[in-house]
Amino acid sequence: MKKGLFSKLIAAFTAIIIVSFVMTSGFLSYWFESYYFEQRKGELLKESQFIKYKAIQYLNGNLTSDNINETLSYIGKYLSADIWLVDNYGYVYSVSKNEHKKLIATSRQILTKDLEDLRENKTVDKMEAYPGIFIARVHTFEIPIFSNGVFKGAIMMHTSIDELKGPLKRVYEIIWISAVLAIIICCIVMYYLSQKIILNPLKKINFVAGKISKGEVEKRVHIKSKDEIGELAKSFNTMADSLEKVEKNRREFISNVSHEIRSPITSIKGFIGGMIDGVIPAEKQDYYLSVTYSEIQRLTRLVNDLLDLSAIEAGQFKLRIEEVDINEIIRLCVIKFETKINNKKLKVDVLMEGDKLYVAADKDRITQVVTNLVDNAIKYSDIGGNIKILTKIKGEKVIVSVYNDGPGIKETDLKHIWDRFYKVDKSRTSKMSTGLGLSIVRSILIQLGEDIWVENKDSKGIVFTFTLKRV
Repeated sequence: MKKGLFSKLIAAFTAIIIVSFVMTSGFLSYWFESYYFEQRKGELLKESQFIKYKAIQYLNGNLTSDNINETLSYIGKYLSADIWLVDNYGYVYSVSKNEHKKLIATSRQILTKDLEDLRENKTVDKMEAYPGIFIARVHTFEIPIFSNGVFKGAIMMHTSIDELKGPLKRVYEIIWISAVLAIIICCIVMYYLSQKIILNPLKKINFVAGKISKGEVEKRVHIKSKDEIGELAKSFNTMADSLEKVEKNRREFISNVSHEIRSPITSIKGFIGGMIDGVIPAEKQDYYLSVTYSEIQRLTRLVNDLLDLSAIEAGQFKLRIEEVDINEIIRLCVIKFETKINNKKLKVDVLMEGDKLYVAADKDRITQVVTNLVDNAIKYSDIGGNIKILTKIKGEKVIVSVYNDGPGIKETDLKHIWDRFYKVDKSRTSKMSTGLGLSIVRSILIQLGEDIWVENKDSKGIVFTFTLKRV
C-alpha cells in the first residue's frame, strides 16, 4: 500500500502543492516588483514638480548655480538618487553630487535619442549603463521641463538597481520562505489526512479482505464515515454478508447432499451385505433386491438432478428457444401422471385458454418445469383432494398456475421454498423426492428470463404461478 497508492498520492499532491505555491510566489514577486517601481515613479514625479520650479527659476536667472545644486543635493539624498538637470539640447548644467560635476565642465551631451520623446512631453523610464559614470546599470527616469509651452530641458533621476532591489530582496525572501513553509505544512497535513481518511480505511478493508479470502467470512470492516470510503466499507460488508450466506449455503448443501446420498448407500450396503452374509434368507432376497433397486433409482435421480442444477446455474445448458404449445405440454404431463392421480383419487381440473397457446421456450426444459410442479402438487395433495391447472393470457405474457388444496406453507418458510434440499416438513418428504425439483424449476425459468412465485390461498391450499413469453 505504501509503495503503491500512498506514494503516488503523496507524489501527486506534493507536485500540485509545489507548482501552486511556486506559481503564486512568482506572481506575487512580479506583482510586488511592478507595484514597487510604480510607487517609486510616483514618488519621483511628485518631487520633480519642485525641481521643475527651481530649474525654471534658474534658467530665468532668478536662482544661482549654488542654489540649484544645493536643492538637487538635498532632494537626491532624500530620494537616494543622482539627479541631473539637462537643457533642451541634452547638455548637463546641474548635478546633485559633486563627483558628477565633470559632466558640466566637459560639456558632454548626455541626452540624444530620448529628446524627441521628451519634447512631446513624455516621460522616459529605462535601465541602462553609463560607462565611466556609474559602475553598474542604473534605473533612469527622465521628466521633461516646460515653461509657457516651450521645452526647456529635462530632469534625469538615476537610482542604483542594487539599491532599488535591496528592499525587494527582503520581500522576495519573505514570499519564498513563506511558500516553502506553506509547502512543508501542507505536505505534513496532507500526509496525516491521507493516512487517516484514505490509507488507514483501505488498510482495514484490505486486512479484512485477506481474512475473508482465508475462510474467515464472519469478519467485517468497522469504518464510521459518510464519504465514499464509508460507502465502500458498507458495500464491502454487504458483499461479506453475501459471501457468508453463500458459504453457509454451501456447507448446508454439502451436508444435505452427504445425508441424501448416505441414506440410499447405507440401505443398499445393508441389504446386499445381509444377502451375502446369509442374514437375509433366500426366499426374501427378491423383495430386498427390489428395495435395493428402488434405492439405486433414488440415488440416480439425485445425482441427475444435481448435475442438471449445476449445469443450469453454470449456464452450460444451451436453451433452444422455439414456438411451443404450452397447453399440449400440460395435457401430456397430466396423462403421464394418470396412475399417481388415480392412486390418490385426485380430482384434476385443467382450464386452458384456447385449444392451442404458443409460447417462446425450450420445449424439453419447460416440460421439466411443468412436470416438477404437477408432481409436487400430486405429492402434497391429500387423498381425494383437488388440483387445478390454469393458463391464461395477460398482455404479452402467458400465466400458468398449478394449484393443490393440500396444507399451506408458513410465511416464514415461503422464502426458502426454492432452496436446495429445503424441507418445510420432514414427515411430508417422500423417498421419491430429491428436494431439488423446485430449485431446478426456478433456475430454468430464470434462464428463460421469466418469473415464478408461490402463495398460500386464503381458503386452503397453495398455488405456484409462472410466466412465459407469448408468441
